[in-house]
Amino acid sequence: YPCPRDDLVFFVNGKKITEKNAEPEITLLTYLRRSLGLTGTKLGCAEGGCGACTVMVSKYHPHQNRIIHHAVNACLAPLCSLHHCAVTTVDGIGSVASKLHPVQERIAKAHGSQCGFCTPGIVMSMYALLRNNPRPSMHEIQEAFQGNLCRCTGYRPILEGYRTFTKVKEQLSKACYNNNNNNKYNIEDNSTLPAQKLYDQSEFILSKQPQRELRFVGERVLWIQPYSLKELLELKATYPNAKLVVGNTEVGIEMKFKNLLYPVILAPAYIPELNIIQHTQDGKRVIYLKGCVCLSMLFDGLKQILFVNTIHSNFIELETEVFEAVLEQLRWFAGQQIRNVAVCFVSLPEVKNCFIEVNGLENDWEKRVLEMDDKFFPGYRKTILKSEEILLSIDIPYTRKYFSAFKQSPRKEDDIAIVTCGMNVLFKEKSNIVQSIRISYGGMAPVTVLATATCNRLLNRQWNEELLEQACTSLAEEMSLSPSAPGGMVTYRRTLTISLFYKFFLTVQHKLALDLRMEVFNTVFSTLTQSRLDSPSSVQLYQAVPPGHNNDDVVGHPIMHLSALKHATGEAIYCDDIPYYENELHLALVTSIKAHALIKSIDTSDALAVPGVVAFISAKDIPGSNLTGPVVYDETVFADDKVTCVGHIVGAIVADTQAHAQRAAKDVKISYEELQPVIVTIQDAIANKSFYQPVRSIERGDVAQGFKDSDHILHGISYLINCPNANNVMCLPQALVAKALGVPANRVVCRVKRMGGGFGGKESRSTILSTVVAVAAHTVKQPVRCMLDRDEDMLVTGGRHPFFGHYKVGYMNNGRVMALDVMLYSNAGNSLDLSLSVSRALFHMDNSYNIPNIHGTGYMCKTNLPSNSAFRGFGGPQGMMIAESWMSDVALSCGLPAEEVRRMNMYKEGDFTPFNQRLDQFTIDRCWEECMQLSDFNKQHRWTKRGLSIIPTKFGISFTAVFLNQAGALVHVYSDGSVLLTHGGTEMRQGLHTKMVQVASKTLGIPCSKIHITETSTNTVPNTSPTAASASSDLNGMAIYNACQTLLQRLQPYKDKNLKGCWEDWVKAAYFHRVNLSANGFYKTPDLGYDFDTNSGRPFNYFSYGVAVSEVEIDCLTGSHKNLHTSIVMDVGKSLNPALDIGQVEGGFMQGLGLFTLEELRYSPDGYLYTRGPGMYKIPSFGDIPIELKVSLLRDTPNEKAIFSSKAVGEPPLFLAASVFYAIKDAIIAARAESGLTGPFRLDSPATPERIRNGCEDKFTKLCPPADPGTFTPWAVQV
Repeated sequence: YPCPRDDLVFFVNGKKITEKNAEPEITLLTYLRRSLGLTGTKLGCAEGGCGACTVMVSKYHPHQNRIIHHAVNACLAPLCSLHHCAVTTVDGIGSVASKLHPVQERIAKAHGSQCGFCTPGIVMSMYALLRNNPRPSMHEIQEAFQGNLCRCTGYRPILEGYRTFTKVKEQLSKACYNNNNNNKYNIEDNSTLPAQKLYDQSEFILSKQPQRELRFVGERVLWIQPYSLKELLELKATYPNAKLVVGNTEVGIEMKFKNLLYPVILAPAYIPELNIIQHTQDGKRVIYLKGCVCLSMLFDGLKQILFVNTIHSNFIELETEVFEAVLEQLRWFAGQQIRNVAVCFVSLPEVKNCFIEVNGLENDWEKRVLEMDDKFFPGYRKTILKSEEILLSIDIPYTRKYFSAFKQSPRKEDDIAIVTCGMNVLFKEKSNIVQSIRISYGGMAPVTVLATATCNRLLNRQWNEELLEQACTSLAEEMSLSPSAPGGMVTYRRTLTISLFYKFFLTVQHKLALDLRMEVFNTVFSTLTQSRLDSPSSVQLYQAVPPGHNNDDVVGHPIMHLSALKHATGEAIYCDDIPYYENELHLALVTSIKAHALIKSIDTSDALAVPGVVAFISAKDIPGSNLTGPVVYDETVFADDKVTCVGHIVGAIVADTQAHAQRAAKDVKISYEELQPVIVTIQDAIANKSFYQPVRSIERGDVAQGFKDSDHILHGISYLINCPNANNVMCLPQALVAKALGVPANRVVCRVKRMGGGFGGKESRSTILSTVVAVAAHTVKQPVRCMLDRDEDMLVTGGRHPFFGHYKVGYMNNGRVMALDVMLYSNAGNSLDLSLSVSRALFHMDNSYNIPNIHGTGYMCKTNLPSNSAFRGFGGPQGMMIAESWMSDVALSCGLPAEEVRRMNMYKEGDFTPFNQRLDQFTIDRCWEECMQLSDFNKQHRWTKRGLSIIPTKFGISFTAVFLNQAGALVHVYSDGSVLLTHGGTEMRQGLHTKMVQVASKTLGIPCSKIHITETSTNTVPNTSPTAASASSDLNGMAIYNACQTLLQRLQPYKDKNLKGCWEDWVKAAYFHRVNLSANGFYKTPDLGYDFDTNSGRPFNYFSYGVAVSEVEIDCLTGSHKNLHTSIVMDVGKSLNPALDIGQVEGGFMQGLGLFTLEELRYSPDGYLYTRGPGMYKIPSFGDIPIELKVSLLRDTPNEKAIFSSKAVGEPPLFLAASVFYAIKDAIIAARAESGLTGPFRLDSPATPERIRNGCEDKFTKLCPPADPGTFTPWAVQV
């Protein structure tokens, strides 16, 4: 662009930055990490959905005449939007070396970090809150975290740590960190000041003066920042197709994920006239929201207006109902970081009776006022504004109507609506006769739609049950959807239009009855309760170390995660935080868009023409073998002539920057010849007999005779959908990279310091990336870096295996199960990967129940999806979930309480499993007794129901592949007495390194402070087993113990000679006598091995046990649910570290909560993944934790089969979240009983709002029957 460039001036952590070549396409996050080297701020999703990139932005607001502080998503904030702003990152408020800020210290010492990747973002959300409100309420803290996600902790310890900042000194929960002096902190230290000055006050004074237009010129984009409305209008006339960007929450997503380019961007955020809320009370009473008012400012402004109105002498509550509805919707719209920058124009489509003021150059800047009616949105994401016009304000008048707005989404916090609506009604004076009514819906068409026909039918009618019936019938006809409609959930969406109107009907009926002093119906109250953030409470119980215990022996103490402080300050280093090499290049993947096709040609000419591109890498560049795979070589590094899934890696672009590489990758053109069949679902695989071998089975007893002896036989099916996570294995990338490069394994070194967000699975899938990057580096002879964006990661790496179970169960009248025949089908994807190990589902098909006659068969389905892999539980949760499904059906069929039937069928000490392993030290009965609770809530409510369920778990500990049950360790003792420890496990959140230091400390008899772990690497411990199967503490702990014992034996002569000496004396003496102070350790689990053919042997070393009871409340009209209470009792043996173990229990439970109630990968019939990031794929948030959560570690249960009598704790707690699923099912049973429905019914996992609502069959669901299968092509399929 032939125009001058302006300097961008802003502050970062107190340092003034003058950027002379500001690039409009660069985000603040990229600039912080790459240009300034501030890696504390993390990249999690690149779409503002996870909060890992949260920073605080401070700027002067002219109308408020003060500096305001906002938490924002650095991944969306354009660098060019920060002129005269101050940015504060986690790096700038405190550090381990200097001084921690209280916000950092408290989250660390409250055990609020595990992997630590999300911790800096959570710290900065809290820090920004405290800068604006030094004494927040617990409610305000919860609201501040609506835009932050954590995969590890279960959220509870984060809230408990920050509860100490609240206004009223609320009593801290009896958490484990309160019992350890080392972790205490001063709760009176509420300083919100950072460790250093964040900006120069005088720089902000400059922004009070008249400003000039700024222009920043980039490689492809011109960014113009006008400072007056006149300038903006002139620019819009000059560039009619220019995009207006304020918060970049929409345009940023379009440019990154939809590959759109906007050559000219106008940034009106600093125009004073567009940053105010005006409120007039004379004549036409209206609130004017100017075009650049952000949602958080709107929220605060409306709250202030409502407060002023309530104390006004002429206040009429009905007049402000629209404002209250807008406030309620804003509470649940996006997260705080988005609300702080997003403007309201695109955010309030359901608030009808609003007017839009627009301005244009025509007729000397004449204003045009438009009503937000059914003509305002002519098409998807289009309005009737002219190209040269800009939004001046949204005008919301006071009203005399009853008004309500509703939003239904999969997750309450920070989620996109499935259906949203706004409704108002005006009655004739002093009557219940409808004078006017408007009903509008979002999510029922590409645009917001008015139910015009229904509204016309309701005019001049009395507001009564007859009107309700006619409205519901009319809405069912008018709000129709094609069964193939984008977004799916067609039956649910149609039902919601009626259910939400019913809520509106009851709301108005209640208010109208009060106004007209009529009778109020009892059924109203349970339906009209507003959603709210309940302050959670919690208790954590564990067995304390007895008095007189050796102070240096820290095993059993709840010590803090060794990296917790670094997590909180952002100083913990992850893979992408490694500093750049001088000649480093970046790699972006080129992937298939077809699920099953031949590659006809690849055209890279456009891609190679992109500036900075160095090379296109494909199969022809591989110096070794293109074949790869963790167990069998049935995969390729690069697809050669055929692709077998969407996301199959075809090639890679190497370029000078990540942006150039990603842009060029999108320009690679591949032509395909599609092949048939395209097998996507398990049902497709069954129909096409597409299975991997072997097909395995386990049988005990006489199943045929068992069915003959049963009083009843029941058939059923159950689905479990899959979900994604990350990687945790070392030696496999080493071996496969060596194979691809054609070199010995000793030429390849793999190192890992820690993983962020890695705990939970995808054990082997990092190899598809590591081999590609290695081949690229070998080809270009330069270092190559690749970090997948979240959408790329979810596309190419698969996830947990979806399961389909078909069962036949025989049982007696009293609920005793006599026989079971179950077939388990897993969707393995396009390669075998570790699906054989996921046959662990067969070992857990009984869960905790003793079935005398049982037969199970496991099939691995070969499909055209990215290969699914081992995920937290390795198939165990799927097998147990299907077991609980048939157990629930048996209880329903018998008409008996589910907990009674479960208890009756439970194993006892000394019983044998279907694979003939004896159950010793069986403790489920003790766990059960601690958990039992009852509830009788359902007798009093029609449209909300509570459910209660208690679920046991029995989880086998060991790799089912026997050779993996081994571990190595290397221990160095230096001459000053310090110890360097290395082992074969990776730190991914679970505190493995912390526990291993505790083991070494106890064994050597020295303080933890003398022991250090640097990293895990293949050049220190070879042939490492995966950090998986919950066995890492057992295996690596014993290997460390073995190495330490060797060292102690070498030091013993020097201890005997100097009994009064100390550790340092003995070490130094041994060193001077030339004693080897380095030792290898090794351990293999004894007596393991199982034979499927003979059904004999021991597949597991021991079992971990636990029980959970959960209580939920469901909204029968919308399908939403609330987790009210959960109590968990877990047998972890003699805990190595109760704080870490309780963290594992809570984190595993919350991950299971997502698995069983929320998370769902959605695929098209052609195998395309829709849910590729937090925008559409929802994991649990802060608001999803049970309002009351109690965790107890079972006392006096030592386990002699593991290190220091401990037990594994990583995977076993996950399944306990099934207690929430079956509590939901219990509540649905109560709702169905109201409609006269009894007996077994199908509820697939996860229990999403759609499945819950469809399960609560009633008069409304009957109005919206689903289309017959086979008569349409669905938008998404159940894989």
